[in-house]
Amino acid sequence: MIVIPAIDLRDGRCVRLHQGRADRETVFSDDPVAVALKWKKLGAERLHVVDLDGAFAGEPRQSALITKIVAALVPVPVEVGGGLRDLRAVDSALETGARWVVVGTRVALDRAFLSDVCRRHAGRIIVAVDARGPRVAVKGWTEVVDDTVAEVGARARDAGAAALLYTDVSRDGTETGPNVDDTAALARQIEMPILASGGVGPRSPASSARSSAAPSTRAPSTCAACSGTRLSRATLPPIRAQGPRYNRCWPNALSRAST
Repeated sequence: MIVIPAIDLRDGRCVRLHQGRADRETVFSDDPVAVALKWKKLGAERLHVVDLDGAFAGEPRQSALITKIVAALVPVPVEVGGGLRDLRAVDSALETGARWVVVGTRVALDRAFLSDVCRRHAGRIIVAVDARGPRVAVKGWTEVVDDTVAEVGARARDAGAAALLYTDVSRDGTETGPNVDDTAALARQIEMPILASGGVGPRSPASSARSSAAPSTRAPSTCAACSGTRLSRATLPPIRAQGPRYNRCWPNALSRAST
């Protein structure tokens, strides 16, 4: 189990949106690169970065800033998402130096794109399933499609995605704790690496996420927890893995020191 600090970018600043709402924004810093360096110093093993402007606009808007963050974090790997809705945008995101890219809206709406992007960048695509109840939210969480989280997750697994990033939108930014039950159900059903996100708060975030692991020894289960709000609020001791690392869960592309 690892804890992955998350940095959400909007207008060049580090922010957090309560339940994904653009009108409920908290600003944590005007210097995202400095925040990223703080996580590196504290021992973060990877960093999750979201271009919120891109998510709302439908195309990347923070590429230059993300390039600076990625460069500052070397050798810590970075995963990047937000507004990546065509192959050119995904290519550009990887050109920032990011190890993985996170795609959500387009893969939920277009099965052919999911197959194409996973084939084009094998081992480097993380599929985001952002849930409002059982359904998937898209376009910066402003719309909900008919497809369920499990359906999109199964398609991601079959297409060869490196991992699934599951977020309960209703928990995001609330610090009320992750949706352990639904994360566990998804892990059992999909049987691929799951990154848990949304609501991670003061009650031992990594341990909470770990409790969602599928009981089957075959299932990859939950092997990482992304946290933004709670980690952004406090002066933290060094980040440590809580519980086993679950390195066995990750495909080689996720375990390598470089790609």
